[in-house]
Amino acid sequence: MSRSISDAASLHKAGKVVCIGRNYADHITELNSARPKQPFFFLKPTSSIVTPGQGPVICPKGVDVHYEVELALIMGKEVRDLDAADEKGTLDAIESYAVGIDMTARNVQNEAKKKGLPWSIAKGFDTFLPMSGIIPKSAIPDPHNAELYLSVNEATKQSDSTNLMLFRIPQVLSDISKVMTIHKGDIILTGTPKGVGPVVPGDVMRAGIKVDGKEIEEGKIEIPVEASKGAYSFAET
Repeated sequence: MSRSISDAASLHKAGKVVCIGRNYADHITELNSARPKQPFFFLKPTSSIVTPGQGPVICPKGVDVHYEVELALIMGKEVRDLDAADEKGTLDAIESYAVGIDMTARNVQNEAKKKGLPWSIAKGFDTFLPMSGIIPKSAIPDPHNAELYLSVNEATKQSDSTNLMLFRIPQVLSDISKVMTIHKGDIILTGTPKGVGPVVPGDVMRAGIKVDGKEIEEGKIEIPVEASKGAYSFAET
């Protein structure tokens, strides 16, 4: 087992996972969502994290499960009220990176949106956050210049540069830190590019990140999808 993969076990100790929504224009369009005027974020439970080798993504009964590949920031210190104009200071607060797949129960989320209800369930099922190994900060000199990709059964579904983020990382971290203190070890997901879509039991997802066209080995994810044997079954709220 590589050190990066063994180190990934530390991700389970994160105090919180903060996710930026609607941070790529084409993804906003494909979901027919409104473009935010400032960073929009939500929380995902740490119990949803699956680190390398831990097992499959589980599809709950009656749920339309979608993938969303994202660059994850692993925070290195406690911060609050960060200044977005201080790009060096905000980026210095990041300890390392990872790739994450923000799995979403799309039909659950759509029903909640339609009825004006919270959609924590849609993001919070166990196994709904596959994570890669830990990527050293030095491997991604500029987090706004890397290419995320995701494939399902060898067919590429998402492939775009992080330079397409609507809100750059300093603004994202600044806005979050003005609302809630960011602690060392917290995970920040920075949004997903276009191409999100469904997976079903039997599928295999592969995801990762490239810098200057070169694959970062620590950032690779390969994870199968299996049907749930649990008691949950989607029903209208």
